[in-house]
Amino acid sequence: MFVQTNNQAPLNDVQVMLLRLFSREMTAEELQTIQNMLLDYYNRELQEELEHVIGEKNISVKDFEDRLNR
Repeated sequence: MFVQTNNQAPLNDVQVMLLRLFSREMTAEELQTIQNMLLDYYNRELQEELEHVIGEKNISVKDFEDRLNR
């Protein structure tokens, strides 16, 4: 299901599901907990992708150090 308003891109299924799940009043603490969960999720995804790219490109610690010391 996609929802479109004006010239914005349509909402994807995940966005619509989240809107439905959180369509009630929430405390600031609940909001903070949800934000932290999402940040943790995306941090894990990013770290996995980073590890994958480092392994795929065979980048070493020395390579990182060389770049930092330029």
